[in-house]
Amino acid sequence: MSNKKIINIPLGAQHISLLEPVKFRFSCENETIIGVESDVGFVHRGIEKACVTKFKYDAIPYVVARVCGLCAITHSLCYTTAVENLLDGEVSRKAKYLRMLMVELDRIHSHMLCLSHTCENAGFEAMFMQIMGDREYVMSLQEKITGNRVQFDYVTIGGVNRDISSEIIKDIKTNLAIVKEKVNSYIDEFSSNWSLSLKFQGIGLLSLEEAYSYNAIGPLARATGLATDVRSETEYLPYKEIGYEMQTAHSGDIHGRNMVRLAEILNSIQMCENIVDGLPDGEILSKFKGKPNGESLVRLEAPRGELMYYIKGDGNAMLNRVRIKTPTFACIPAFMEVFKGANYGDAPAILASFDPCLSCTAK
Repeated sequence: MSNKKIINIPLGAQHISLLEPVKFRFSCENETIIGVESDVGFVHRGIEKACVTKFKYDAIPYVVARVCGLCAITHSLCYTTAVENLLDGEVSRKAKYLRMLMVELDRIHSHMLCLSHTCENAGFEAMFMQIMGDREYVMSLQEKITGNRVQFDYVTIGGVNRDISSEIIKDIKTNLAIVKEKVNSYIDEFSSNWSLSLKFQGIGLLSLEEAYSYNAIGPLARATGLATDVRSETEYLPYKEIGYEMQTAHSGDIHGRNMVRLAEILNSIQMCENIVDGLPDGEILSKFKGKPNGESLVRLEAPRGELMYYIKGDGNAMLNRVRIKTPTFACIPAFMEVFKGANYGDAPAILASFDPCLSCTAK
């Protein structure tokens, strides 16, 4: 007589290890997850509808920045670039460099937040607090550059709203040097500490073939060896000029995702340093003429993967359509697959390694 028992266990929409309004329902055979269902439909804010009924096209960069507090700059930049494709004008090289600076600072603090949650779920409260404290070096830079701490309202049609001074450049170099030293110490811990990361080798496994099949993106995909990153192919920002290097691993597990994010932080720090060292001269804001007429689709790499904006206009101040495809939404099929076969006790750690952002998804 078999002693196996099938039980159904919910995780979310409110759970100590889950800060986002998503619900998973696990079918477990004893302690092993054999089936997964998900529901991301708990929050719908109607942002896409508001963008075509309440706001003119030139106000929308500030609206879509409210889609997410962690990658606000990428949302506003992706939309703004899509609009600029339909208008007559050209963004200066200096503005493009400043845009990249903010996008990469966003990536650094977002990855640090994910890694801190990983530590918390592993029981390392002290390191959780340490990483969150170190993250303030980046948050303070973003506030000095833009004037805001979270919703930056920095990117606008034609460029950016504020220049950076020599004093801010000095602060950028000082703070990033500190963060680089801190991240190198994190790498030592994540590479050698059994409880923090090494015990998660082989846990939450996503294979390269599964990453292809389920269209995984971002660090989740790159940890399987899948070389996909919009920064390597975009024509909108000159990443090749500032030292961008794609970071990959091949294990496809929690440990691999941790190491990819750590490597990406170091590369983002290097790019930010190169940006301020080689910042071009010129204006930060260019004039664009006309109103959006036609269709435009733009892809940029947010901290969690590919972010896509589609817009459609007919020459009026109000757009006909704004469509946003977020990284977390695209990764949910892969999320569900990764849980299968795992021990239920590992579900919080697996979830933290996904770094889901339902604020973006529940737009």
